[in-house]
Amino acid sequence: MELGVMTPGDEVIVPANTFIASVLAVTRCGLVPVFVEPCAETSLIDDSLIEAAITPRTRAVMIVHLYGRCAWTERISDICRRHGLKLIEDNAQAHGAVFREQRTGSLGDAAGHSFYPAKNLGALGDAGAVTTDDDALADVVRRLGNYGMEPKYHCDVQGLNSRIDEIQAAVLTVKLRYLDEDNNRRRAIADIYSEMLPPHLASPSPDASFLTANPSSVFHVFPIFTEQRDALQRYLLSEGVETNIHYPIPPHRQRCFPQFNHLSLPVTERLAATELSLPISPALSPSGARIAAEKILHFIQK
Repeated sequence: MELGVMTPGDEVIVPANTFIASVLAVTRCGLVPVFVEPCAETSLIDDSLIEAAITPRTRAVMIVHLYGRCAWTERISDICRRHGLKLIEDNAQAHGAVFREQRTGSLGDAAGHSFYPAKNLGALGDAGAVTTDDDALADVVRRLGNYGMEPKYHCDVQGLNSRIDEIQAAVLTVKLRYLDEDNNRRRAIADIYSEMLPPHLASPSPDASFLTANPSSVFHVFPIFTEQRDALQRYLLSEGVETNIHYPIPPHRQRCFPQFNHLSLPVTERLAATELSLPISPALSPSGARIAAEKILHFIQK
């Protein structure tokens, strides 16, 4: 079974601003992540920096559709095509997002999906999938998820037990019918936040406008950015508004990656120090979103 041209030590370009799972998918294969800073206005990988990060060992570029925002660009696609690189999507936060009438998860050579219960398309427990239009790759993924067996009890490679159980698959099949409707509810909540909150909270860049005009976003997360992040989070919790941080420690600063701790990635580190995720869910009522926004306004106007 052909597993491709990558060998241990080969490099994969990854966004520095992402959840650590994106990077672990690279390192667990014996590959080396090469971190590229995000664009301050979008929090997504800066496509103007990718080409400079390519070396003779580079084999792929991973994009992460963070917060539910589509990270794919024509420039990234062109770079991968010209340099013969695979384009991998981390679509864990962007189920249902559309770019020019094409769903994220179908824009690159392959995509990873998480169906953790809190995702836009969530199961009752942990589950995931890989999508690709490459028949050979699809065969490899199926085998690897079933101990590497094909046919039964014949293992040419070391796989693992990584199958979606029937209950999770059944739940996802039903919930998939309501995905677009649920995402529209998320957009309605995002519209409330963007209308009520000052634009400078939308990005670390003071000149950036709110990104809700981008119809591709499915708002898995609605982030705001403020130097008073920790104080604001404490205040909102005292007022009954629960928030989260995505993510307080960037991957290159994690203790499990001492080989990357020396890196200076100021845009990523600023995002990690200032990001606060507001409540957003198909189950959140418009009035609940307005209450959260009003409390934020009260805090920043004090």
